[in-house]
Amino acid sequence: MTNGRPLAQTFKDFFDSKKSGGITLVVCTVISLVIANSAAGGAYVDMWHVEIGGLSLEHWINDGLMAVFFLLIGLELEREFYVGELSDFRSALLPIVAAGGGVAAPALIHLSLNMGSPTQAGIGITMATDIAFALGVLALLGSRVPASLKIFLAALAVMDDLVAVIVIAVFYTSDLSVGYLAGALGVFGVLVALNRLRVRSLAPYLGGGVLMWLLMYQSGVHATITGVLLAFAVPFAGRSGDDDSPSHRLEHALHRPVALAVLPLFALANTGIVIGAGALDGLVTSNGLGIMAGLFVGKPTGIALACVAAVAAGLCRLPGDLRWGHIVGAGMLGGIGFTMSIFITNLAFAGQTDMINASKLAILVASLMAGTAGCLWLLAVSGGGSEPKGEAPA
Repeated sequence: MTNGRPLAQTFKDFFDSKKSGGITLVVCTVISLVIANSAAGGAYVDMWHVEIGGLSLEHWINDGLMAVFFLLIGLELEREFYVGELSDFRSALLPIVAAGGGVAAPALIHLSLNMGSPTQAGIGITMATDIAFALGVLALLGSRVPASLKIFLAALAVMDDLVAVIVIAVFYTSDLSVGYLAGALGVFGVLVALNRLRVRSLAPYLGGGVLMWLLMYQSGVHATITGVLLAFAVPFAGRSGDDDSPSHRLEHALHRPVALAVLPLFALANTGIVIGAGALDGLVTSNGLGIMAGLFVGKPTGIALACVAAVAAGLCRLPGDLRWGHIVGAGMLGGIGFTMSIFITNLAFAGQTDMINASKLAILVASLMAGTAGCLWLLAVSGGGSEPKGEAPA
């Protein structure tokens, strides 16, 4: 990881887009909650269920536009694997280990409270970190936090998202149609072949991506997975280096639209929660407690303990400008679930409106607590005294 060196311009662009995306998400969430609980609340909620082309507006956003979000995630993953923090095993190991702990601990907490019940399906809700919100909080702290912490948290969140994508593909698939799935994978194979043939134009990849989305949608596997598959089919190496690669050009083109259009629309369509007299009761159910404890307690605990174990075992070490307090703070920010958590909620409890709304409220509460606690903790750590670096605490 970076030790006092300036951040690469690509990462700066990435970080800046997440910062603006996080701020926009906050604004849209507040607007959505206010309208949903006003006199216009009924009309606002109904608006998202208006059908267009046989699917509701909410459905188009969650299955269609969010495929573009997943495409950006895939492109970011591809960049990390080729030239980013995940390209070097030694550098990548710490955030990979941290992500593993940050996925396992929250899942175990939720499972312990919901095993054998209908709400057990919500185990995936606590696994992911919202990159936009987490890096948005770090942006508020500016230069008070080391550059390596920003890279560590970004790499951790990217790995979290990869796990979430796998969880969605494996555990939240219903009514599988092998024929359509084979067709979608066939299109993916053709796109990979175009990559190998050094076809650099984006047009055939984007056209093939649309066809793959249609086939994947019919297959029963969530269609947003198409975005990740398409990302890894798009060539990364360009004629004049990485900046000329189709992958880089597409990633750069998608940053602003995703941050300022796709994710805000997702927030507006999915956070219109009517907080009635009994709405808060959902927070103290086994599912609500599992979500909140998983995100607020499980995430930082799992991330910190996994890092301590890896460093103590000699598998990796902390970058020179990080202290263990920074790792704990990053773990707290990892508890900001939001986008991916809400997305998985819709899949886990499809058709159960009350359960979905209760889960979303738990996510919002836990994410607010995690973001606030992480910000205050990192402020305290950044202004505190020194601490042994690169060694596991006794």
